Parts: sequence; C-alpha cells; structure tokens
Amino acid sequence: MSANDPFARLPEAAAFTVTSSTVSDGAAWPPAQWSSGAPGGKDVSPQLSWTGAPAGTKSYAVTVYDPDAPTGSGFWHWAVANIPATTTTLPEGAGDDAGSGLPAGSFQLPNDARLARYIGAAPPAGHGAHRYFVTVHALDVDDIGVATDSTPAMLGFAVAGHILGRATLVTTAETLR
Repeated sequence: MSANDPFARLPEAAAFTVTSSTVSDGAAWPPAQWSSGAPGGKDVSPQLSWTGAPAGTKSYAVTVYDPDAPTGSGFWHWAVANIPATTTTLPEGAGDDAGSGLPAGSFQLPNDARLARYIGAAPPAGHGAHRYFVTVHALDVDDIGVATDSTPAMLGFAVAGHILGRATLVTTAETLR
C-alpha cells in the first residue's frame, strides 16, 4: 500500500459525511464488492448515503478509486456524474450495467476496464493491501459537462473546478495468494 493521497494536490473542499450500510470506513470490502473474477466477487456497488453537503450544492459525482494499483496511475473502479442535489443516497447495486439504481439525469462513465458500471476490487495476489477511496463530490453546477464516454480522470479534472465539498470513506482489499 502506498502513501499516495489522491486529493493532496487538488483544491481544498469542505468536508461532509458519507456512510455505507455495505462497508465501514477503514474496513475491508465484503465479497460482493470484489470483482466477479475473484472468489465470491459479484461487482456490486456499495450502498452510499451522505449528509451535510455545503450550501449551494447543485449536483454530486461519486467515484471509487484505487491509488495502490500497480499501473502508475491507479485504477478507477466507478465514476458517476450529474447526480441531482436532491439525491443523498444510492442503493447497493446502483452501479450495475444499466445503472438501475441511479437517479434520472445521472450517468456512469467507463471505468479503467472501459465498462460503464462498477467493477469490484481485484488487487494482484501478493501485492499487499490496496485502499479504495469512495468519494462523493459536492459540485456548484447541475451538469459537470463531461461526455458519457469520458474517463474518470477527465471527470476528476472537471470536478476540481467546481468542487464545494468532498466526503470520503476508505475501504481495503488484499489478495493473499
């Protein structure tokens, strides 16, 4: 696991709170949130709820990012844009192929596997524990202005110019053999 903080060089943002009935901050992902290529993995996105977003929030983006992936650039597992400000929860499984649990107007961007859905944890065997930054970004615009086929990195670039607040919980996963 690296000491890389993916938010260290981004603009400061007010903190608010994100919680999950699926996983707790600092805890390991349950099997369902692992990649379907791992034993017991099902690629099920976590349930998320958030409170205390800054005044003026007009929309949210949600991302799941592993900075410890051995790629030189980490690995984006999920990215959702244009979540309406009236939404403060996503059900477990919202990030399926159809985005069936996402509110109207929001959309999933292709992750680093080039799938427009949530893809679960799959750290390489023996690589050590990986951290997964599950983040809700409160934004000052209704529409972040990225195309549906953009990358999560492009979403992150757009978010940096419109961020009001950031709520993050960090989960872990490790493949021992």
